[in-house]
Amino acid sequence: MTETPSIVVTNRIFAETAERLATVGTVVVNPSEEPWPHDELLGHASRAEAMMAFMTDRIDAAFLAACPKLKIIAAALKGYDNIDVAAAEEAGVWVSIVPDLLTAPTAELAIALMLALGRNVLASDRRIRAEGFHGWRPTFYGRGLAGATVGIIGYGAVGQAIARRLSGFDCRILATDLNFASDETTELAPFERIIAVSDYVVLALPLTSATKYILDRETIARMKPGALLVNPARGSLVDEAAVAEALASGHLAGYAADVFQCEDWAQADRPSGVDPRLIAPDAPTVLTSHIGSAVIEVRRAIEASAAESIIEALSGHAPRELANFRQK
Repeated sequence: MTETPSIVVTNRIFAETAERLATVGTVVVNPSEEPWPHDELLGHASRAEAMMAFMTDRIDAAFLAACPKLKIIAAALKGYDNIDVAAAEEAGVWVSIVPDLLTAPTAELAIALMLALGRNVLASDRRIRAEGFHGWRPTFYGRGLAGATVGIIGYGAVGQAIARRLSGFDCRILATDLNFASDETTELAPFERIIAVSDYVVLALPLTSATKYILDRETIARMKPGALLVNPARGSLVDEAAVAEALASGHLAGYAADVFQCEDWAQADRPSGVDPRLIAPDAPTVLTSHIGSAVIEVRRAIEASAAESIIEALSGHAPRELANFRQK
């Protein structure tokens, strides 16, 4: 009798996703909102032929060596800097991703962060909750998008989606990307010019060795005084300590982020938490808990795509959206 393949899912998923996977194997799902401890995860994964992975997982060569039965790691992710795809390829393990489904909701959240930061939405909300509301006062004057210069660093799918959504706000849009040519709504500009002239700087880059700390103390110092910085992409694109210092000095007027250095698991120097200065009650920041793709129908579709990759792999077929084993 043929043994049923074991499928490990490292985070909580929708019931229909688990039911779909159960048609091809025995499914072990983490039912909690918290990641499994490393040893517990390895205990499950070491016996598995397939794994659905998420942002909370760190998969390196040592992990793969402890999981000799693995055929596929189906990442419910667009960015996969937490997975060593080269090591997976060397181990003969497919790594699939979900490249398109996260684009629109991430771009929507970027706009929400920009508006909340520029218009002092959170500070005004906190004032009403603490003191009640007694009518209009000449306070919380912020910055709108109309007439502003918005610089988008990175102009791939997410950067372009942000620009499309900004096109109705009557702002000037600049973007930098080696593979991009100016169009009717967005002007191509070099990185140094964008950071020097933009009222809003929005990061839309993957995290790589070339983009880590693309905004550090030196580059932040060259940003336009009073600029607002928005990061819906990856925490380690910025040096959070340098951001906190620039906020304290007034060089930056505000920082909004959905992502943080502490969750970039592949970075050996990642901090254990968010810089306390960024989460202080009076900090000019808007911070969300990595909710860029947290739209119910989107999360269902992401899980369904990852599940189909597992089903394809267990049937002996290469999944469609591979991060490795690509033709050279």
